[in-house]
Amino acid sequence: MTDDTFIEGPLYEKRRKVYPQSVHGPFRRIKWAILCATLGTYYLLPFVRWNRGPGLPDQAVLIDFPHRRFYFFFIELWPQEVYYFTGLLIIAAMTLFLMNAVAGRLWCGYMCPQTVWTDLFYAVERWVEGDRRERMQGDKSYWTFGHIRKVALKHFLWIMIAWWTGGAWVLYFADAPTLVKELATFQAPFIAYLWIGILTATTYVFAGHAREQMCIYMCPWPRIQAALTDEWAFNVTYRRDRGEPRMSVKKADAARAQGNPAGDCVDCHQCINVCPTGVDIRHGIQLGCIQCGLCIDACDNVMREIGRPSGLIGYDTDINMQRRREGKPPIYRIIRPRTLVYAAAIAIVGSIMLYTLATRATMDVNVLHERNPLFVQLSDGGVRNDYTVRILNKGPQRSFAIEVAGLSGATLRVAGIAPSSDGKPVVEVGQDQTSEVRLSVQVGPADLPKTSRDIDIAITDTASGECAGARDHFVPGDK
Repeated sequence: MTDDTFIEGPLYEKRRKVYPQSVHGPFRRIKWAILCATLGTYYLLPFVRWNRGPGLPDQAVLIDFPHRRFYFFFIELWPQEVYYFTGLLIIAAMTLFLMNAVAGRLWCGYMCPQTVWTDLFYAVERWVEGDRRERMQGDKSYWTFGHIRKVALKHFLWIMIAWWTGGAWVLYFADAPTLVKELATFQAPFIAYLWIGILTATTYVFAGHAREQMCIYMCPWPRIQAALTDEWAFNVTYRRDRGEPRMSVKKADAARAQGNPAGDCVDCHQCINVCPTGVDIRHGIQLGCIQCGLCIDACDNVMREIGRPSGLIGYDTDINMQRRREGKPPIYRIIRPRTLVYAAAIAIVGSIMLYTLATRATMDVNVLHERNPLFVQLSDGGVRNDYTVRILNKGPQRSFAIEVAGLSGATLRVAGIAPSSDGKPVVEVGQDQTSEVRLSVQVGPADLPKTSRDIDIAITDTASGECAGARDHFVPGDK
């Protein structure tokens, strides 16, 4: 083989099954707390009630497709307010970038749905089949009755969790107690059963079988975050300057007694055994490392057992790793231009959303000029223009008076509604509804403008005086 021979490796490495070992420590407790908080919220939130008054749904969080509404406690969003969701997406992206700039893959290690559900599935697996060693021995025993019974129970529990995951999702789109009853009695819409089936299957496959493959091969975020991070970001790091050279406790003691270098790492592989993706953190930051901190707990436990200081593996920055090699003290810089920009973007977008939410009107009006014909020439020489006026009422049932500004001598008529004494048609709009009316604006020959003129069509709440308007134009006809 010549020196210039190029050997191309495989693009996909055959999966080696990972058997994560249980571990105890502060990072494991943090993960349990986040798992309980996030899954508890997800599963129970559809059953939380919120009183919005008569005629409105009392589910705290509800995506009401039939009536085209989104309810979130005291907030009610209409389809015209989709920009709020755009703002939320921007805030979510900036928060993800900020988390990455501060401490790497915090999202992946603690809050990603794949991580949370996989953690739960691992907990069930340990409860049924035992810890790492028992599971490895069980897989080697193949089809013994005891192993088959444990595997069957494990998969049954996984499917139940996946089923409730899919079931909880559809509860956000209808009244939860009612839909649960309909699902139990097989009276729910087919679409509900369909989505429960889809989400049950995906949860079962992703959390029960794909597991670390999702993080390594399918998820794009590890590739994206690698381009966004910098040398100041905290990452789970093996302190090579302290851990190398690796050797057993006895050999390390003997080497130190002779004045030879000896690292604190005893090569026990506990950091690898507890990793949910099977990564050896001692090789540095890798694509498969989700920065969950479990290897920190495992290593600290070993260090305590052998009487050595903890922190051989911990959250650290590339800058500090280099400084330690040079014998310099560590420095930290969480607040820097990158984090300030992300935080400022979150604050600005969040402030804009809060301001618009606090000051938004509970009524609106849209006007569409009739196109065919643009105008109607009357027998007395006057001209009539017709408009479709859609009134949006986001409050209780109200009466709205319609008027036109910018056109003197105009007479207003609404089909099917008698004009009031002041000439302003009054339209009744129900609670949380829209009403579409046909408005005719007529001008006599004496007041007819010579050219097309912009006009303001306004609606006024007859009780509160609140106003909303839209601009259109009046076409005076052929001259």
